[in-house]
Amino acid sequence: MDFIDLKAQYRALKRDIDARIQRVLDHGQYILGPEVRELEEKLEAYTGARHCVSVASGTEALLIALMALDIKPGDEVITTPFTFVATAEMIVLLGAKAVFVDVEEDTANIDASKIAAAITPRTRAIMPVSLYGQPADMDEINALATRHKIAVLEDAAQSFGATYKGRKSCNLSAIGCTSFFPSKPLGCYGDGGALFTNDAKLAEAMREIRVHGQSGRYVHSRIGVGGRMDSIQCAVLLAKLSRFDWEVERRIALGRRYDQLLARLNPIRVKSDRTSVYAQYTIRTPERARLQEALKAKGIPTAVHYPQSLHQQPAYAGWYKGQSFPVSEKLAREVISLPMSADLTEADQDRIAAALAA
Repeated sequence: MDFIDLKAQYRALKRDIDARIQRVLDHGQYILGPEVRELEEKLEAYTGARHCVSVASGTEALLIALMALDIKPGDEVITTPFTFVATAEMIVLLGAKAVFVDVEEDTANIDASKIAAAITPRTRAIMPVSLYGQPADMDEINALATRHKIAVLEDAAQSFGATYKGRKSCNLSAIGCTSFFPSKPLGCYGDGGALFTNDAKLAEAMREIRVHGQSGRYVHSRIGVGGRMDSIQCAVLLAKLSRFDWEVERRIALGRRYDQLLARLNPIRVKSDRTSVYAQYTIRTPERARLQEALKAKGIPTAVHYPQSLHQQPAYAGWYKGQSFPVSEKLAREVISLPMSADLTEADQDRIAAALAA
């Protein structure tokens, strides 16, 4: 059994994916070819955002978003310590400070009720993470940010395709950032990512930043990076979009079925006013190591997202001495993710549930 079955997905889409890649090989425009803008237009239509800027990775998307917001050394960005390292890494790379706020135990997303206490005169942005495929409490976060005149940047690396009160993730705040890493709900065959905004000036800044700050050929109007997404990766996503709606529906159905099968194992809760695309299906247990070994013996793969909160990571711990985020720390000890993809069969789900029960 695969943790994420990308081979089955490829078999289902092989003709379209191969044809799309071949088209790029035939026209030879490997950088900023026609597939790039075609993909951006389709993602704009999908999310409802006015502007989509494709970039080289989800990490690059976070960096470019922060640069477009003009985050500088000494600025503070509020985010969660229970996330993949890239969330804080991009803040730190710009010389700013990642200010952590603990998470909700049932959803593992940032606790919106605790954000206000973390705001200082140096706070420039709030970066909630839509962890495991479910958006955070974006209305509360946006309202707080509006009162304090700071930006909200959604790290939606795991939630493309999810909804919040009927609106699509990536179009819930000033900027949304997502990842197309192969294991994501919508994934390419390498690195890729995208930025979304309804602000034309931010979109212009992000487009310039991704090509070394160019406003015209060899005219560098701002500091930038080499952050373009390859035409071939865009081609792969264009082919995958043809069945993405079905995949999202299937992920939701499988996630809810898991919930019924595993109700006693504290699955991460999806709130009633939103959906999750289950980038990971995650349960909690104080006996994680024993459970992983038992499942491994039965041929069932698992993963841990994530085994340490960021304030405990060696590269970051020195900045957070004396600080504790008890919910994040508890989740880091207990979470375990199970096989999940749109091509997971109900028979495999039953096998996993039986192994867990045993």
